[in-house]
Amino acid sequence: MKTYIALFRGLNVGGSNILPMNELVTVLKKIGARNVKTYIQSGNAVFQGEETNALLLSNKISAAIKKSHGFEPQVLLLESEEMERAVESNPFPEAESEPKALHLYFLEAIPENPDFDVLASIKSNRERFALKDRVFYLQAPEGIGRSKLAAKAEKLLGVSATARNWRTVCKIMAMAKQSG
Repeated sequence: MKTYIALFRGLNVGGSNILPMNELVTVLKKIGARNVKTYIQSGNAVFQGEETNALLLSNKISAAIKKSHGFEPQVLLLESEEMERAVESNPFPEAESEPKALHLYFLEAIPENPDFDVLASIKSNRERFALKDRVFYLQAPEGIGRSKLAAKAEKLLGVSATARNWRTVCKIMAMAKQSG
């Protein structure tokens, strides 16, 4: 049995795609997930499952939510080892002391043609970024709400992404370690 981390994109944001976490747990259990735990309302779940194909399982989760709640969220599914590698590969360890300023964008695929020139040209003087495999790291000391880089990162990377701050990543990782 594998331990998976499901990162949902756009759940419970701005009054749309409402899915209370207790209902998410029910949906996941109906498709065979075990030991389901969630973290904050924006859609993070850790669970164990028999399925070995993460893409197939991700699509199954999206379809189950569409059937039960009428919308089909994007679900990025990671194995716990992938999240652990992302944490261990943080290129900005000194930024961990400001967990709300350090963000990890988990990417659907490795970008084929990321536009690093434009990414560098729109970042603020205090921002730093790095791309490692399927994770884009962004340190935004002024916050991502004001960051032009944060607003355009996904488009300039050319792949779908969902971001979490360092605090959330660490909490999810701790949940995954407890599960597995």
